[in-house]
Formats: sequence, structure tokens, C-alpha cells
Amino acid sequence: MQTSLRRRQRRRRNGAGRRRQGGSLGRRAAIAIPLFLLGILVLSGAGAFVGVVSAYAYYSTDLPDPKALLDNLAFDQQTVVYDRTGRIELARLGQTKRELVTYDQIPPEMIDATTSVEDHTFWENAGFDPFAIVSAGLDTLRGQSRGASTITQQLVRARLLPEEAFAGSVYDRKIREIIQSIRLTQEFPGTPGKQQIITTYLNQNFYGNQSYGVAAAAQSYFGKPLKDLTLAQFAVLAAIPKSPTSYDLRRNAVEDCSVPVAEGKDCPAGKTQLEVAADTEVVQRRNQILDLMKTRSVLTGSKYTLADYDAAKAEPVILAPQAIPQWRAPQFVWQVRHDLGAILCGETDADTCEQVDTGGFAIDTTLNWTMQQDAEKWVKAGALGPHQSNTKAYLKSLGLADQAWIEGLRRNDIHNGALGAIDYRTGQVLAYVGSADYYSKTSSKKFQPQYDVLGDGWRQTGSAFKPISYVTGLEDRTITASTQLMDVVTDFGGGYTPTDADNMERGPLRVRNAIQFSLNIPAEKAAAIIGPDRVFQNARNMGIRFQKDHNVAGVSIAIGTLEVHPIDLLSAYGAIANSGVLMPRTTILSVVDKDGHRVWPTTNNKPAGKRVVSAQAAYIMSDILKGNTNPSVNPFWGRAAITDGKQRRPAALKTGTTNDTKDLTAFGYVAPPADATSPAIAVGAWMGNSDNSDTGGIFSLEGPTPMWQHFLTDVTAGTPITDFKKPSGIVTATVDAFSGFLPGPGTSKRVSEIFIDGTVPTKEDNLHKGVAIDAATGQLWADGCTGPKVVKSFLDFSRVDQAFPRWQKFDLGWAARAARGSGVAGGPKNTRTSYFFGSGFFPQGRTWGGSFAPTQTCSPVPPPVCDPFGPPGQNTCPSSPPGPTPNPTPVPTKGKP
Repeated sequence: MQTSLRRRQRRRRNGAGRRRQGGSLGRRAAIAIPLFLLGILVLSGAGAFVGVVSAYAYYSTDLPDPKALLDNLAFDQQTVVYDRTGRIELARLGQTKRELVTYDQIPPEMIDATTSVEDHTFWENAGFDPFAIVSAGLDTLRGQSRGASTITQQLVRARLLPEEAFAGSVYDRKIREIIQSIRLTQEFPGTPGKQQIITTYLNQNFYGNQSYGVAAAAQSYFGKPLKDLTLAQFAVLAAIPKSPTSYDLRRNAVEDCSVPVAEGKDCPAGKTQLEVAADTEVVQRRNQILDLMKTRSVLTGSKYTLADYDAAKAEPVILAPQAIPQWRAPQFVWQVRHDLGAILCGETDADTCEQVDTGGFAIDTTLNWTMQQDAEKWVKAGALGPHQSNTKAYLKSLGLADQAWIEGLRRNDIHNGALGAIDYRTGQVLAYVGSADYYSKTSSKKFQPQYDVLGDGWRQTGSAFKPISYVTGLEDRTITASTQLMDVVTDFGGGYTPTDADNMERGPLRVRNAIQFSLNIPAEKAAAIIGPDRVFQNARNMGIRFQKDHNVAGVSIAIGTLEVHPIDLLSAYGAIANSGVLMPRTTILSVVDKDGHRVWPTTNNKPAGKRVVSAQAAYIMSDILKGNTNPSVNPFWGRAAITDGKQRRPAALKTGTTNDTKDLTAFGYVAPPADATSPAIAVGAWMGNSDNSDTGGIFSLEGPTPMWQHFLTDVTAGTPITDFKKPSGIVTATVDAFSGFLPGPGTSKRVSEIFIDGTVPTKEDNLHKGVAIDAATGQLWADGCTGPKVVKSFLDFSRVDQAFPRWQKFDLGWAARAARGSGVAGGPKNTRTSYFFGSGFFPQGRTWGGSFAPTQTCSPVPPPVCDPFGPPGQNTCPSSPPGPTPNPTPVPTKGKP
């Protein structure tokens, strides 16, 4: 980064300690340097006095004359943002000019509000506040870090330090900042000097919404001169400089109705207003400032009562209407603004970097304007089209023919959408639509047009997170694409018993099947095998930021229950597509200053990527996910195939629908082009409501997936079709289709699977066991059965999930039901057994990989009975021994005596 650009506007922080009354400002300024030295002396000891004097001389060397700097401050030049060609202008930053005001034109309430929160000793300190510094240091040691800069220090830091002051450590800069603040206070002594300092400070501050200086902010937000603001409005303006982007009032505002409206009725025309809710951070900070003003208002302390301040806290923040500048790709421009701020001022001060809007830079961005227009078209069509009175006419206005999937959304409650596209080989953002229509004149809690879902939203990803979890296991070699998982409702502990979306149980299946058909139970079992914390950490390695800094989800992390920024998940998908290498996401190609000198990048070196998973693990995941756009592999998700004419383009896809259907997502990518200069595109699409409310029971296949599909089809049309390239270290083996182990005597279906070399199964299928049965009855053999004993192979689940004994009883319970056939209900959630996959699609047959062993034992043959007088030829008596034949008993003859 260029040190010549570090004219910084640092984040403002509260002062500390109570205001001391009385004293002569001029006298204190005159002895400011001795006091400063004395403060250091007290901390360092008398023996260090000579060193302190030497240090002061060292740090004050080459500091410019603060009076000359303050008297000759230069102000705004607009920064212009272009697309990647450098020809399409997207925006001009800093379009609202400063409206400079004199001290007499600034209401004392505005000054009191500012000094109360930023520097309550302003009128009496010598440019710095040693007590605040000590207090802040002690707080930092206690783990409660905060700032201690005075208003004078903030002004010096932003405007009155040379570039060399920022070259050393932060401590060196801080010392120079304090020395220059003392010198500035000496050059502008007494009350008139303080008035000039506070005036310059309030004129140069950034207040968000392209507004610099309090006068411009008053007009921008409230549509009236600074002198006409209310006490509450002064306080809310004083709140903004701490974080101008986050506290921008317009970005925090929601359209509301100014009159009561019956439920289900629209607000009358002309009665809508923009209001910043009382529970937002900026309004809460305003209220804190009003509380501080009760005891810290030097200029207006006697003008207001405590009740006046409390009444001001209850005043709603209503914004005046404003003609918003029509930026192209506005939410992308906001990302560019942040990224430029990070380049010029560092990541910590990116959002408060004034140089962005006033430095007169020309920025060539990564945006592909053609792709951006296509992305905006499809997001508007999907999110806003269903709510139009005439959807067909609306689609026609977007240049689209009738879309059946959009008509199908009319019965649901979706109001917003977003879509991002990146070149995963470079990390460059190609298209960025953070909400359906940034400049829409219609807004509601469900559709907040300026809400950037991609970059600012914390959203659950649902099943779209599963590839991140599974690829972690592939990388760690704790699982393979062939690993057997039991799709059986299981208590994971604490009564947590998740189900699949269709409440079916499919029993034994492989990881490949579990991913392609988005089954929840196997995903969570895989997370347990891999380790939930390991999944969490690897996701962070892949560039995903979580709303919480530790894993609080347990195994449910695998089904996307933790909130993330969707744009981060897109970059992680890009890393999988890019053979496991994560490229730093960027929105800027180059920055040139007002004199035509290149500011960034400072070298011609291409940005380096970071390997986050192996090329082999990434390839296996891509191979699995590309089955989701192949109708012959997956007839359900395969409807989202990317085609060019009649030819299908290899593309990986994974969708996600949260349990409460609040977030609907589709993420994926096409195979990289052979031409290294052509973009390799990954796309993430989202649909839902800005306020995180339910969408009415819709699934991702009905909304964001066709939006993802149509966009990718458009932007890849006419480009060469390629497939994912297999890296070295990948081997192929034949396995049992159900268990994933090597085929055994009982294997009913074999499939070919790919593995990282060294992970091919080495033992036979453990689902089959030889059982002796009676050939005549087909029942379990027992001594004395009528037929010969025959050994056959049957399913045996007694050894499945041996590493998780808690799971086994659920597996065996399922097996008992599955032995009765498909559709048998039971288990913890009364779910039904189902052959894989069900719904009329049985790629592996109507079986679980074999039959279950009989449960009955055949009956033994009864022992023979000796009946010498039985029917001829059936006498079972043993033969008589040799000897005389016994005399038979005479039998009477009828009719004879």
C-alpha cells in the first residue's frame, strides 16, 4: 500500500473520565509540553527524564507546521468507479459535496453532542487527555479495549500528520499524534483556537450517505439546514462518525406508514416514510449520547432539563425523502468502496477512510457489466415477478418470455433474492446482486431493497453447506465417496433426532448417494465421524466467516445451521472448483490517483491462492456434485442441467433449504475452460425475505435453483464445453453399491467408484453374513430339519456403526422394520422405510442390497412310530430277529362258530 495515501480518518471513540471545571485554556496550552513530559516522567521514573526529553526531540523532528496545514486543508475530489473494461462508469463516490460552515453557523447543541461522546474534556485539555489514556490502557489490560483519542488527536490523525508518521509502529505514530496535537493547540490557543479546531473537525467528518461535514449530513438525512435540527437529531449525527457505513441512517431505515393502517391494507399514497427503528445500534448510540449530554454539555447545559433529554430519546428518527444517485451495480460499488478503503487505510479503518470519497481516484473493478445485467434480470424476475399484478407483462419488460417456475412462486411468500458470480481461478467478482432491486420504490420488512444479503447478511445455508463438511472428511481421509452411512433416524444425544426432508429412512447407502440426494441424517453422521470442530475449522480455512466465533451447532453444522455470509460460501465452492486452491476474493483490478499514477496493485505479481484441500479431494467432490446436473444420475436436481443447445455442460450443483424455509440457496460451478484467460464461473443464488421470515414452505429447487440455472446457461452460452480434469493420485475400484466395501458373496449390485490413492477399501462387504437354512423350508437350520442344510448370504447389521454404539440400536430397529418391506413406519419419529431413492426412482433396485435372514427355525421331523399292523409297506418297525414265528391271535370268522 502507498504511504502517501494514508491521510486517515480514524474511527471516533468515546472519551473517558469526568470533565474538569475552570482554569485558563491559554495557560494550560502554554505548559502543555512540560505536562506531557511530566506524564511520561511519572510513568517512567525520574531517572528516565533525560531519555524522555530526547524522545520528544526525536519524535517531533520533521513534523510539519500544524497551523500551515490546518489553514491550507484541501477537500473533495470525486473517485470514479468503472467496470473491468475501464469504459462503463458504475459510480462516482463522494457525490455529495461538503457544505462548509463557520463556528457561528454551528448550533452549540451539535458541538455539545460531539464533545460529550468524543472528547468531554475538549474545551480544557491541551490536545490530549493523559487521564483518558491511562484509563483506556487499564481497560485494555482488563480486556475491555477502547480508544482515548481527543477530538484534536482525531483531526491530527486524519489531516495533520505527514506520511512518514504512519510508516513505523502504531506506538510511534501515537506519540507523534500526541505531540502534533499539543503543537496544534499551542498554535491555536484559547477559546478561539478551540473553536477553530472543532469547526474544522465537524466540517471534515464523514457521516455516511456520501455526506461530509455536519451541514451536508443535516440536509442529506433530514432535508433542512443544520440550525433547524432538533436535540435528538443533533445527537444522532454525533453518533454516526464512529462507524459511518454501519451507522448510515438511510441504510438502516425501513419504509413505514405514517398513519395507522388496518391489517392486510396498503398504506395510502403519499403516507409512507423512512424511519430508523429504535432498536438499531445507531439509535441506541444516540440515546447514550443524550444521557452523556445531561452532565457534559458545556455550551448548552443550562438550556435543557433532564426531561428534555429523555423526551429527545423517545423522538423517532424520520428521514427526509432523497433522490438516490443511480449507481450501476450499487451493492457491488459498496463492496468496492470498502475494499478501496482497506487498500488506502487498512482493514480496520476501511469504512471510515475518507480518502476513498475525496481522493479523486479512478478504479477499474472486476465487474463484468454484461453478466451483471443478466444477474439483475433473473433476480428481479424470480423475487419481484411473482408479486406483480401481471407477471407475464413484467417478465416481458425484462426481456423474458413466460417462465413457469416464476408463475409457480406466486403462491409463496418470497420477496427478495440475491446472486453472485466469481471467477474461481482468479477470485474476481464478476456479478454481484445483493438484493432484488436496490432502487425499488417499494419496500417492506420482507423486501429491504438496499439490504445486501450476499455480503452483509448472516444467513443459514441449509444443505448447501454439506459439500464443505464432506470435502473435509475426504481431505482428512476419514471418509471416502464409498463410505457406508446408515440413513436411519438416530438420537444423536439430548433428544436431537433429525430426519430427512421427506421423513423416509433408506438404510445403507454410500457418501456419494447421500450428497447427491441431500440426505440429512447421513450428513450429520459423517460430521460426527469427521469431527464437528474439524469441519468448523476447515470451513474457516476455506474463507467462511461465521456469525459466532466457535462451533455451537455440533453435528448439525453439516446441514448448514450456522449463519454465514453467502458470498463467503461462494468463495469456498470456488476453492473446490479450483482444485482445492482458495483465491482471495477481489473487486478491484487497479487504482490510479488523480495524477495518473498507479496506486494499486503495487506489483505486477498475480495474487497467490491458498491450498485449503487437496486436488484429489476437490476432484472427488466435483465429480459427485456434477451428478446433480445429470438427469440420468439425479432426475430431481438434474432438471437444473446447464445446456448449450442440445449438449449438456458439466456443472456441479448443491442446493439448500433450511428447516423453516427461511433461506433457499443454490451454489455450484461449471468446469473450468481450457483457455486460462476465460473466466471459470462459480455462482451462488439465494431467495428469501430480508427480515428472515418464513417463505411459505417452498423448496430451493423451485426458486433459487432455476435462477442459478438460467444465469449460468446465459453467461456460458457459446463457450467451449469442458469437463473437470482428473488429477494424479485418483484410482478407480469396484465396490458394493450399498455398503461401499469390496464386493462379497452377497453383493447384489456393483458400482465403480473413485478414490484418493491409498483409501480403497481392503475388506469385503460387512453387510452380508452366511446363514445355514433348511433347503426344503427356507427356514433357519436346526437338527432334524427335513431338507439338507444350505448356507446362504443374508443382510447383517449387527456390526454396522460399531464405533458409535448409541447408533446401533436404531440401526437394528430399522432392520427389523425393513425386513417387513418398504413403507413400514416406526423408530423415534415414526418414519417409514424406503428403498433408495424412492419416489419412483430406484437406481439400485427395490432392495437394501440383499435379503434379511429368516427369523423362524424349521420344525424337526418327528421320530418314527412302530406299528406292526399298519398299512402294508408302511411298517416302520425294525425287522424281527430270526426264530419261530409267534402264533397269531385267532380272529373270529363271520358266520362260523
